[in-house]
Amino acid sequence: MTSFDLAAQPLRDLNRALHGIADGDNRTAWEILNPRGAHAVAVGVNQPVDITVKGNVGYYCAGMNEAATITIEGSAGPGLAENIMSGTVRVKGDASQYAAATGHGGLVVIEGNASSRCGISMKGVDIVVGGNVGHMSAFMGQAGHLVVLGDAGDGLGDSIYEAELFVRGTVKSLGADCIRKEMDEAHIATLAGLLAKAGFDADPASFKRYGSARKLYHFNVDHADAY
Repeated sequence: MTSFDLAAQPLRDLNRALHGIADGDNRTAWEILNPRGAHAVAVGVNQPVDITVKGNVGYYCAGMNEAATITIEGSAGPGLAENIMSGTVRVKGDASQYAAATGHGGLVVIEGNASSRCGISMKGVDIVVGGNVGHMSAFMGQAGHLVVLGDAGDGLGDSIYEAELFVRGTVKSLGADCIRKEMDEAHIATLAGLLAKAGFDADPASFKRYGSARKLYHFNVDHADAY
């Protein structure tokens, strides 16, 4: 275990060390102590290492993650795992705005609640939230999955493309061109796999599925009020 104490060492040195991990490096497990809400902790990691952050973090933790497994034993500020490419990011607490925004791949697990715009412009990332999500979550979601075990706020899936949304609780309102869809056996199997990967014990049949009505792909004057 490689331990890094942010109370004694600069954040810049931490990220420089993480970026310096080479193929075959035996420093495969990292522990980050005393993050104290620091911003941009463990950003741009591109090796399959395990990183545990012992506390709360600020903006953009685990941004642009590729291959690493990052666990935050606390809550996270805005922009958690922004533009994640692969790997896994897990938050034991809550996450603030636009978690996993523009994520291309990988898995983001938020065991608590996520604030507004969770998964905005998602492009292939899988996001599983144990609690609720705020307004405009999955706005312009292009690909991937958003799974919400709690409730969703206003404007869920506004202007959504081909991302799939699964919500177990209530949805305050759906955004433009987002509709409720059927849940067949294939969707239940997909959802069951996501729940298992995220470590949640929930019945996939208790969820509702939402996605694009595909009316906004091309401009149509009959739908002008929805743009």
